[in-house]
Amino acid sequence: REIASKNSVFRSYIGMGYYNTITPNVILRNIIESPAWYTPYTPYQPEVSQGRLESLLNYQTMVCDLTGMEISNASLLDEATAAAEAMNLCFSIDRQERTAFFVSNDCHPQTIAVLQTRASGVGIEVVVGDHTTFDFA
Repeated sequence: REIASKNSVFRSYIGMGYYNTITPNVILRNIIESPAWYTPYTPYQPEVSQGRLESLLNYQTMVCDLTGMEISNASLLDEATAAAEAMNLCFSIDRQERTAFFVSNDCHPQTIAVLQTRASGVGIEVVVGDHTTFDFA
């Protein structure tokens, strides 16, 4: 207790803009709290891994259905890794015409840093700028 009393409580800035949110009960009940996501179908199946894969597939399918896109990409890792995966996906479609990847300066600094790191290894130029004034033509 003596050592713990020396601790200071500071405001946490982890997340840089992510705040507590209210998750609708229907989402909690049918997705987050559903035992189907973490219960094995067979004795040899890893429970959580199977549930994560299924949730990724369901999410990607939902995004395609809602947006009308032919493909989508999802990641349960972190935002920066998902952004890097999306960048690589964009460049794998038609590598010959593209040399740069635009990133809004409103993205989190860690996301931009991961994109720049991943891009440098495969020869992609990351252009960071204002998405409201950038000329995409």
